[in-house]
Amino acid sequence: MVNVGQAERIIDISDAVIRRGGKNLINRVDWRVDSDQRWVVLGPNGAGKTTLLNLAAARSHPTSGTVEILDETVGKVDLFELRPRIGLSTAEVAAALPSDETALDVVRTAAWSVVGRWREDYDEYDTERAMSLLNWLGVGSLADRTFGTLSEGERKRVLISRALMNDPEVLLLDEPAAGLDLGAREGLVATLSSLAADPASPATVLVTHHVEEIPPSFTHALILSGGDIVASGPIAETLTAEALSKAFGMPLILENRGGRYTARAA
Repeated sequence: MVNVGQAERIIDISDAVIRRGGKNLINRVDWRVDSDQRWVVLGPNGAGKTTLLNLAAARSHPTSGTVEILDETVGKVDLFELRPRIGLSTAEVAAALPSDETALDVVRTAAWSVVGRWREDYDEYDTERAMSLLNWLGVGSLADRTFGTLSEGERKRVLISRALMNDPEVLLLDEPAAGLDLGAREGLVATLSSLAADPASPATVLVTHHVEEIPPSFTHALILSGGDIVASGPIAETLTAEALSKAFGMPLILENRGGRYTARAA
């Protein structure tokens, strides 16, 4: 459905530090994401997950270290040209959207990298693509509904549709299942698993607190705690009870059944 670009190394973060108020939010992080990888970023509150995602989205600059996204170095590139190549779904994006905007326009406005319909014109291709994404995410029937009247689960699907509108080369999702009930969460996990399994889909990074929200098709995991990397690499090797216990500061039992993870206190 979406096509990746030519860049094989999508994200390349080296020795990155973000320091705010005398505290390192992330501390000397090295992280690389290739075009065929689907990453989950895990950790407790305050671990630095969203901070790292904003760095990967070119929404913030490191205090020190280097950040390369799609072969461009943050600090040496026009961010207004780089950001449209990055699909982003976060709570901040949702909060910026007008509540009276239709779901269709929430998605279409991404074509102009704007929030809120104004005077821009959309051609037939923009409308057809926006509708195809809404339909694929299971919310096509809500195209004429205003964003503010949608349920939390419906909004999350519209936001992901928006993030995919520009055929991004990397897709960044910050807690897409947060606030969803069990049925909505499972439906979204299945959709994201299908997206991740498609070789034509972009490199994907999903931030979450919960291993239960990891789609089965994801390939890699990064575990953070206190701004430091606890473990990073292929998910089968990295996502372990030992690494999770260290990150969350308590002994945990991790189980994997049919590609789905669960965790509980030991």
